[in-house]
Order: sequence, then structure tokens, then C-alpha cells
Amino acid sequence: MNAKVWLVGAGPGDPELLTLKAVRALREADVVLIDDLVNPAVLEHCTNARVVTVGKRGGCRSTPQDFIHRLMLRYTRQGKCVVRLKGGDPCIFGRGGEEAMWLRERGVEVELVNGITAGLAGATNCAVPLTLRGVSRGVTLVTAHTQDDSSLNWRALAEGGTTLVVYMGVAKLEEICQQLLDGGMAADMPVAMIENASLPQQRECRSALWRMHEDAQAFALKSPAILVIGRVAAPGQAACLAQAVSA
Repeated sequence: MNAKVWLVGAGPGDPELLTLKAVRALREADVVLIDDLVNPAVLEHCTNARVVTVGKRGGCRSTPQDFIHRLMLRYTRQGKCVVRLKGGDPCIFGRGGEEAMWLRERGVEVELVNGITAGLAGATNCAVPLTLRGVSRGVTLVTAHTQDDSSLNWRALAEGGTTLVVYMGVAKLEEICQQLLDGGMAADMPVAMIENASLPQQRECRSALWRMHEDAQAFALKSPAILVIGRVAAPGQAACLAQAVSA
């Protein structure tokens, strides 16, 4: 195979959620650059590749992004096929877009391979339908962690009427709660807080917007976790979905 970079989503953690295309890329790779949140079990598909850890996790020491860019470029210029293996989906808060643009500007062939994002997998595993006829006609994915530390327009999100899925929000739960309340969201809006989505150690905490910060503290919620905020997260909705799935 000609030198190229595959930007591959490994999914939220469960190795069985890896796509067939991702498996093919791993089998063809000469080098695999792996993120911290990728389940090591998926590496069984790397039959001949050198595996290089380039961990990136909020609040921890991380590999500089510029170094990862240059590493991918160096390997492709050596004629190698490179897989950049990321947790979740590479284009949902995974820097896949900026990496693809950086490489293409330097003449490197790039292919993106989708992975199941944690917000979808975690919600489904907890029997929370992100959209539900008559309850929610849309879903909005947002991150509470921004590079420049700027704040989202929480008022617009509160008024939008869609299910909110918040990534990287554990450290800002109190702020998120207050901003959404100030924006007019109902204090009793159901919330599902889901830790380690799709893994055997997955945990969930059900709450309401006004008390989610206190409930998260009592639950000892830790990253990686996602928040699902909306009527679809009400316990009654979950019970209906669970019955439908088992029928």
C-alpha cells in the first residue's frame, strides 16, 4: 500500500464496536499512533504494526499536538502506512479535521474512518434514546472544554429544545448547571451522567439539572464521562426503550 494516514475512530471503549473498515486499516498499518482512551484490546488487529503511544487526556500531561503532526509526516515520508487511532470518532472532538487539513496541505494522502462516539454509545447502553418522537426531535453535541477557555452560548442551547450531549464536562458541572438555568432551562430537566461509556466498568447516575452537581459529587463521577441533558433521560423514557429492545 502507498504511504498514507488513516485517521481512525476506535469507538468509546468496547472493542466489539470497532468497524470492519477500522480493522482493515489496522491490519494494513506499518505504524499505529494510539491515544490514551483507546482500549488496548483493539490492538490485536495490528498484525505487523509498530505501536506508538501518543496520549492526550484533559488535565494530564499530554503529547504535544505539533509533535503528533510531525510524527505522522515523518513516517509517511518514509513510505509507511500510518493509523492515528483515536477514541470515539476522529471528527467529534477528536481533532481529526485539523489533522487531516495539516497533512493534506503537505501532500499526504489521508482517509478518515468513523467510530461510534461515546455520547451515542453511553446513552444507548443506559437505554436513553437521544431522539424520540414526541419528546426530542434533535440532539446537540457540545464540549465544555475549549482551547481558548471561552464559554459556550448556554442560553441558546437551553432555548434550542434539543437533547444536549456534553463531552468533557465533569470539571464544569456547577457552571453548566447555572448557565442552563440562567438560560431558562427547566430546573427539573432530567440528566444522565455516564462514566466509561460502553466498558464493563460503565456507571450511570440519574439526576435533574438543579441538583446534578451535588449528585455527581455524591456519586464520585470521574472522567471520561458524558452528560445527557433532556427529557429523553427521564427514567420512564428509559424503561419504555428497554422494554421495546427486549420485546
